[in-house]
Amino acid sequence: MAKINVKINGVLIEVESGTRIIEAAKRLNIEIPHLCYHPDQRIKALCRICSVEVVGSKKMSAACSTYVWDGMEILTNTKKVYDTQKGILEMILANHKQDCLSCSRNGNCELQNLCRRFGIQRQTLDKTINPVYLDDNPCIERNMDKCVKCGRCDKICRDVQGVSAITWAGRSETFMFTTAYNKSLMDTDCVLCGQCTTVCPVGAIVEKDNTQTVREAIQDSGKHVIVQVAPAVRVALGDIFGLEKGTVVTGKMVTALKQLGFDKVFDTVFAADVTIMEEGNELLDRIRNNGILPMITSCSPGWVNYMEKHYSDQIDHLSTAKSPQQIFGAIAKSYYADKNNMNKKNIVTVSVMPCVTKKFEAARPEMATDGVRDVDIVITTRELAKMIQYAGIDFVALAESEFDSPLGEGTGAGVIFGTTGGVTEAAVRTVYEVVMEDELEKLEFKDARGLQGIKEAEVDLKGRKLKIAVAHGLANAQKIMEQIKAGTSPYTFIEIMACPGGCIGGGGQPLNTTIDGKKMRMDAIYEIDCSKKIRKSHENPEVQKLYQEFLGKPLSEKAHELLHTHYHKMNRRYDFSYLGES
Repeated sequence: MAKINVKINGVLIEVESGTRIIEAAKRLNIEIPHLCYHPDQRIKALCRICSVEVVGSKKMSAACSTYVWDGMEILTNTKKVYDTQKGILEMILANHKQDCLSCSRNGNCELQNLCRRFGIQRQTLDKTINPVYLDDNPCIERNMDKCVKCGRCDKICRDVQGVSAITWAGRSETFMFTTAYNKSLMDTDCVLCGQCTTVCPVGAIVEKDNTQTVREAIQDSGKHVIVQVAPAVRVALGDIFGLEKGTVVTGKMVTALKQLGFDKVFDTVFAADVTIMEEGNELLDRIRNNGILPMITSCSPGWVNYMEKHYSDQIDHLSTAKSPQQIFGAIAKSYYADKNNMNKKNIVTVSVMPCVTKKFEAARPEMATDGVRDVDIVITTRELAKMIQYAGIDFVALAESEFDSPLGEGTGAGVIFGTTGGVTEAAVRTVYEVVMEDELEKLEFKDARGLQGIKEAEVDLKGRKLKIAVAHGLANAQKIMEQIKAGTSPYTFIEIMACPGGCIGGGGQPLNTTIDGKKMRMDAIYEIDCSKKIRKSHENPEVQKLYQEFLGKPLSEKAHELLHTHYHKMNRRYDFSYLGES
């Protein structure tokens, strides 16, 4: 691409043609104020806070949407620029509920940061607040009196997820971002993936906070409170504490959880290995007995919700195996309870997940045995960070600890569940060796790796070619499902993750996650896999012991009772009144 020269505040800089002003300024370490701009989204130019002066132009230019040209001169710190940006900010504040102390985004709010930057300490214009709207679901809270109309939620819901549950409505002063007819998210096409919560710059769309419920459970002396941690959390939690993106903080995370007061700290990676045992054998059973193919993974609850709402006539393609989160809970309330002579009703299972939809999954009526829920409380990576900060724990200075046994032993195959393609790679490692009765020469299944929206791979199992697809992001899932619906799908096995990048880019991960950040987390996940002594799920000694002592074998009657389920068309309302009880 051709190089051009531009001046920013009198400093000459060389950039590529096609560069926008906001990007060119970053080369000089100048952060032009913005709200609607997001590096991973299409340009919207709605908020105009990024207005700057271009020498020779009579009007202000939006830095996020204006491309530089050779010889262009840009001014970002003149009085005219300052007054314009501050005036726009004050108009946004006039339409924004200012309850910062009680807002979940307090201290991590882009609007709050801009007010601090411009020295705005109080409202100067008359207020024109929109009415508050709270959603009836266990995952996401919408407070539209805080909406700054940046359009980020609309773009990620429409462009990345292909759902468009949140979109714009009205004109002029009635312009807003909302659902169709202001319906509750549960009554729209929304699948509760939570991607909107990761890009909202303020507290208009946030995850439901369950941290207080966890504290109350820990403080209850009559409860045995255990926690499981998903693989993607350990490569993202450090971001919130200022560590380099993708830093592996497994040991520090375990220490922090023990200091918070959990009785036992376990690893969801163990349950991921069990998932492979069940899901892998289910695939083989379908192949051998002319079952419904292609079989599609069911460990992403946002994806399952999408299937139930948009392709309910294809639900039988879903694997019946529960997700690792739910498999862990079911094992904890049965096998673990029996081994420790505990009443399962006194065990509280807490999950730390990179995903807000896991809150919904845990609340589903299918995810209980004899009226006892598999998982009682779910918190996100962001919520765990809040708990650590509240407790005054210096996370970076913590020593490292190991997960507890017997539900804390996991393999490299279980760890890579945390990224797109990981379930496929883990399944191939086990299914290949079960069928071929021979060791894989190379464990890395690189055709399934990377951030390409849809990936294809092929495995030869004794002369039978298994064609595999891996998709992440629901817009890509739709392409796969349309093939299945049309009867033209060439695949035997399909992995689908609702969130871009898989769990590393989940709706409960640290805010301001970009594509580059997801790549760093993905690399870290594979580094953990390579460092593991055991990298195949079927070789996990604790999993082998589970089957020997309790389950018998994969797909056994007991395994089906505890570890499998069926999904249905989402045409019902759920009762969430019991949520929050411990």
